[in-house]
Amino acid sequence: MTQHTPFCRNAALSATALLSSVATLVCCVLPAVLVALGAGATLAGIVTAVPQLVWLSTPKPLVFGIAGTLLVESGLSLWQARILPYPVHRQLASSCRMLRRLSWSLYGVAIVCFALGATFAFVIPI
Repeated sequence: MTQHTPFCRNAALSATALLSSVATLVCCVLPAVLVALGAGATLAGIVTAVPQLVWLSTPKPLVFGIAGTLLVESGLSLWQARILPYPVHRQLASSCRMLRRLSWSLYGVAIVCFALGATFAFVIPI
C-alpha cells in the first residue's frame, strides 16, 4: 500500500496549478505574440492543426477562474506544509526538502504563467 504524504499532494497540486496556468498561456499569450510578431499565418496553421485551441480560448473567464482557484488551493497547501516536520531518517528528510523546493518552484512558475496570461487576456486588449 502506498502512503500519500502531504508532500506528494503538494507536488501534485503545484503541478496541476502549473498545467492550468500554462493553459492560460496557450489560450491568450500564444495567439497575441504570434500576431504581434507578424506570424498570423503560423497561428492560422496551428489553429487548423489543433482546433481545440479555439475551444480553450473561448471561455477565458472560466479558464482563468479554474487556474486561479487551483493556484490559491496550491498556495494554501504549500503554506500549511511549510511547518510540517521532516522525517527522522536522513535520506527521507533530504527527499522531503527536495520536494518542498520543487513544489515552491513549480508554484512560482505557475504564478508567473498565470500573471502573464491574465495580462495578455484582460489588460492589454483594453
